[in-house]
Amino acid sequence: MKIPIKQVVKGVAWTGAGLVGAVVVYLAASAALSAVPVAATSNAPVSEQPIEAYILSNGVHTDLVVPVRSAHADWTQLVPYTDTPAADSTMQFVGFGWGDKGFYLDTPTWAELKPSTAVKAMFWLGTTAMHTTFHHRPVEGPDCVRLQLSPAEYARLVAFIKGSFDFGAQGRPQHIKGHSYGQHDAFYEARRTYNLFYTCNTWANNGLKAAGQKAALWTPFDFGIFWQYR
Repeated sequence: MKIPIKQVVKGVAWTGAGLVGAVVVYLAASAALSAVPVAATSNAPVSEQPIEAYILSNGVHTDLVVPVRSAHADWTQLVPYTDTPAADSTMQFVGFGWGDKGFYLDTPTWAELKPSTAVKAMFWLGTTAMHTTFHHRPVEGPDCVRLQLSPAEYARLVAFIKGSFDFGAQGRPQHIKGHSYGQHDAFYEARRTYNLFYTCNTWANNGLKAAGQKAALWTPFDFGIFWQYR
């Protein structure tokens, strides 16, 4: 039985319209909910010495940047300098980003993005990774916001970041060897699954919520975070 061409065309048109409509709804919801602020909830005593931290974006992806060492956490115990190509111990800060493993490892630039990688990332089909990058003190600007965290706020952020690693049998982060973007970064196995509704920026936004900082109600994009600090 042959299906009339008009029926096929109509079906394709309806499918295309449905996909476009879904994208429009997603983007509209993203913009609307990104604009809804979640207020900071700091109750820190004024006398406490704050911990300096940063929100850092590369234009697409947001990292949470914290001191490598402080009285409250020594990150080299989990993500040592020696896991990076340069092993440069002069770096004073370390940034953490969470995201789809396929994007991170197989797509260093947008030009190398494969449709299969995008589909896996969007629809709960891939695995995830933690990306750590050592820095000198970041410079504040349009894509970099400085935070002052109380010890209690920082403790919650530390717990949030640590909880995103997929620890191995020895209770250590699982280093993904042979992968880095430069001389000062490394990748590790992570927990949870990336999808349209929980992206790398959603993760960073949730980290800010955990630390009692200003954040968006929900955002899949970096601009949703930075709107709250302008």
